[in-house]
Amino acid sequence: MLGFCGQQSPPTGSAMLVEQNALNVGAERTGLYFPDLQGKRIACVANHTSMIGQVHLVDSLVDAGIHLVKVFAPEHGFRGMAEAGEEIENQVDPKTGIPIASLYGTHKKPSSSDLEGIKVVLFDIQDVGARFYTYISTMTYVMEACAENGIPLIVLDRPNPNGDYVDGPVLEKGYESFVGLHPVPVVHGMTVGEYARMVNEEGWLENGIKAQLTVIPVENYTHSTRYSVPVAPSPNLPNDLAICLYPSLCLFEGTQVSVGRGTDYPFQVIGHPYFVIGSFLFKPESRPEARHPLYEGQACTGSSLSGAGEFCQENRRLNLSWLINHYAYWENTVRDRGNFFNDYFDKLAGNSTLRKQITEGKTEEQIRASWQEDLVNFKSIRKKYLLYPE
Repeated sequence: MLGFCGQQSPPTGSAMLVEQNALNVGAERTGLYFPDLQGKRIACVANHTSMIGQVHLVDSLVDAGIHLVKVFAPEHGFRGMAEAGEEIENQVDPKTGIPIASLYGTHKKPSSSDLEGIKVVLFDIQDVGARFYTYISTMTYVMEACAENGIPLIVLDRPNPNGDYVDGPVLEKGYESFVGLHPVPVVHGMTVGEYARMVNEEGWLENGIKAQLTVIPVENYTHSTRYSVPVAPSPNLPNDLAICLYPSLCLFEGTQVSVGRGTDYPFQVIGHPYFVIGSFLFKPESRPEARHPLYEGQACTGSSLSGAGEFCQENRRLNLSWLINHYAYWENTVRDRGNFFNDYFDKLAGNSTLRKQITEGKTEEQIRASWQEDLVNFKSIRKKYLLYPE
């Protein structure tokens, strides 16, 4: 398992091998869904990743004469520059004049009035395969709204850059939130299309209702395909390395440790201004994608994970050693500064067990062993909905 790094150079984001020849994402396979849109009032759930080659899906629909009347935008907004958790306001796309409705903040689910007159909804957003990445929660609420209003939903599928493994604790009942709605592990190993099929058929929508769901699959994709995302899926996941490390490092968002928001290398460094593990220095600053980040303006000392290439290539699993080591150091040095964990941690973990295991001094191997039965059960469910070979 990779330990701490002390490089003084920033991460490059070039760690992952790209093997994606001849892939055609769902949106690019227009012949499979454009005919079903002709002559109908269409809405789409899209953001800056919703591209057909070099052209945005919205522009492609308009250019094809399809009657697109509304765009729904998820967390980070239509153009993808809003920071995590920021309220997104309704607006109008300046290029097409099409109204854009936010599906974040207090309005996470389209209302019946939002969908009035809509005959088909498209969903096309690049995901990264982690339970707490909120695009799959947005998709769930859209599925629910479509089911309630009798509107067909077409999911334009895209590869999952973390789709080659399944790992982490399965979310327990009572810990549902926007960063985890379903009993799945932290890394679920599914594309959004596969995930939508699972949510629909497992009865996970409100009152067990089902959406009229169609998935346009990715051509020539398998779950062993290493995929380099062509457009950063959100402002703080700027490259392949950050996407690879995100499932492990996002758990730090429930602690006192910075993961580099407000720097040029978010989710590629970990550190703190009050204690030292490693020798990499960084200073978070407020910027459009990270307004008032943790420890804004304070020098943090910690670890650059720019050398995590081997971990990203070969050890395809969560790394808990970073979290365990930081907790142990905190307790041994600066515990007088408060609790290491905050109230957000259990939501990210999907239970209170992981926090307790760490505070009780359990080893990574012991913690991982406690997940295995639930992972076996989840994999048996997951298998039913896979569209692509393992």
